[in-house]
Amino acid sequence: MYNWSVDTKRLKQNEDAWNKWRLEQMINFGLAGKKISRRLLLKYWDQLNLDPQKKDFLSFLLWGKK
Repeated sequence: MYNWSVDTKRLKQNEDAWNKWRLEQMINFGLAGKKISRRLLLKYWDQLNLDPQKKDFLSFLLWGKK
């Protein structure tokens, strides 16, 4: 994944911030051929800033409900 507006080298120094940012990027803007880690998705679920419709859909896939 290529992102020109974020200093990814600096962001990688904070593992939690990096994981949240990467999950948000993958979900909101495309996976780029990668898979999302279910473990990380569940860990950071309440902290992710996602498109509401995508979050509802993912919630349905993860738990079978909204």
